[in-house]
Amino acid sequence: MEIRRAQEKDMDGISSLLCQVLAVHHSGRPDLFKGNTKKYTDEELRELIHDDNRPIFVGVDAQGIVLGYAFCVFQQHIDDNILTDIKSLYIDDLCVDEKRRGQHIGKELYDFVLDYARKQECYNVTLNVWACNESARRFYESCGLSEQKIGMEKVL
Repeated sequence: MEIRRAQEKDMDGISSLLCQVLAVHHSGRPDLFKGNTKKYTDEELRELIHDDNRPIFVGVDAQGIVLGYAFCVFQQHIDDNILTDIKSLYIDDLCVDEKRRGQHIGKELYDFVLDYARKQECYNVTLNVWACNESARRFYESCGLSEQKIGMEKVL
């Protein structure tokens, strides 16, 4: 598997995986997530692919088929009243094709993102995981991530 920055030729594969992610979230929280759609339109995805502040990495096989992706966002709060000026790389979304899970593709993508963040002189890598997505939570814990903050809610 090769891991690299996403290109426009990867859009169909990425879009398919975006639908898989949304299906998991819709199944766990149909009160919050719509079904049968995806997070980004084709135009939004095309723009993101070219945005250096929001790099997308894909793992592809020898035929160029997208096996997984990691959407990332650089975050930094310069001269904030309470936060230090550290630079973080936030993983907005990480997905492996459901047919390819269990083959360590997600771990390879995650390790690639960590290495990229180090090269970009980031202080840390952060992400959020939905409580209803137990398998993702267990995956991130197996990668050595620990809780930084917990979002809570009361549905009225």
